[in-house]
Amino acid sequence: MQHLKKIIASLPLLAAFSTPATHAAIIDLTIDGSDAIFLAGRTDLTIPDASQPWSGPDDYLIRHGGSTPEEIKETLPPEIAVSAGDIIRALDPAVGGISFFNGIGAPYFGPGGNGSSGSSLTSLGGISGYFGPQGALTGVFLNDMIPSSGAPATLDFTPGGLGIDFLSLTPELGQVFYIGDGKTASDLFQTFIAPTGATRLILGIPDGFGFNGAPGAYDDNDGSYRIRLGINEIPTEVSEPGNLALLFIGFACVLLGRKRSK
Repeated sequence: MQHLKKIIASLPLLAAFSTPATHAAIIDLTIDGSDAIFLAGRTDLTIPDASQPWSGPDDYLIRHGGSTPEEIKETLPPEIAVSAGDIIRALDPAVGGISFFNGIGAPYFGPGGNGSSGSSLTSLGGISGYFGPQGALTGVFLNDMIPSSGAPATLDFTPGGLGIDFLSLTPELGQVFYIGDGKTASDLFQTFIAPTGATRLILGIPDGFGFNGAPGAYDDNDGSYRIRLGINEIPTEVSEPGNLALLFIGFACVLLGRKRSK
């Protein structure tokens, strides 16, 4: 019995180690086809009306030469507050669809994009390029500064690079990274860890003509993706502190039973 008392007395300490010390939050986001990941944090730019071209030569998105049926105006992608070391993961698989073609409606791409590769987009301002599935849901970590220059290296999410089946990823500030539906091929939720200096996470769409070259072609995108994100939420695959406590009590009872039988 004395052994059981010692184990029970240690359970509060076990629970303390099992509970994250940082803040936790659950956030629902809608990412529209016009939410250009390359405009993440770019509050210094004026987005022209859909009927007008961007003024260049720097920090602009390419548009169709004439009007499109949708006449979509690019939008700043949604952002959430984070801190360095925060663990972000989807709590449910991302859903929805976006049409990237001139003409309202199908075909639609899901959050995982089209194919395992096919997109090779260059950087814009301080936001990196993107290599990976076409039109997928992506993210980028930033600090409080406007990312107007000094883009980091482009990550490669094609089969010849990182691929899309990774379990965990810690990108640099300004590096666009693949999110897709937020799960691996084995149905495990992927984790994205905020790097040093990160204060926000932005989710958006990587697009360009033919999904290659300079970013742009957002003016004919319609539809949206939706995702529920957890920040420092305990994964369902990991036992809660209460369950761990019950598990240890069970082990204790088994050990005591063995001692008594001897």
